[in-house]
Amino acid sequence: MKAHQAEYPITTKCRVLGVSTSGYYAWLRRGPSARSKANAELLEGIKKSHKESDGTYGAPRIHADLKAEKNGASVNRVARAMRAAGIVGVTRRKWTKTTIRGENGGAAPDLVDRDFTATGPD
Repeated sequence: MKAHQAEYPITTKCRVLGVSTSGYYAWLRRGPSARSKANAELLEGIKKSHKESDGTYGAPRIHADLKAEKNGASVNRVARAMRAAGIVGVTRRKWTKTTIRGENGGAAPDLVDRDFTATGPD
């Protein structure tokens, strides 16, 4: 709202958005909350741990590092902060298929010669 203050008055924008003007100005003067300060501190710890691991650690290992440093945060909170900051750990490689059929390889022959046709219902 502050960026477009020259185009429309604050009171008009507040009315359109359903916000009181006094609430908007109080929000401007208010500092960051304790939770947002804690989240910023947690993010710094996450970035430090991620950098020390050469960008390989994901949320569970970073949580273990932070827990060892006595920074109490749950795994889900660490994962949410990492997701918001765009920090991603390295995933394990996919399983590689080692047996590949040859060009002429088809289904194996039925050496038992079984017949599964039904003679009637049930």
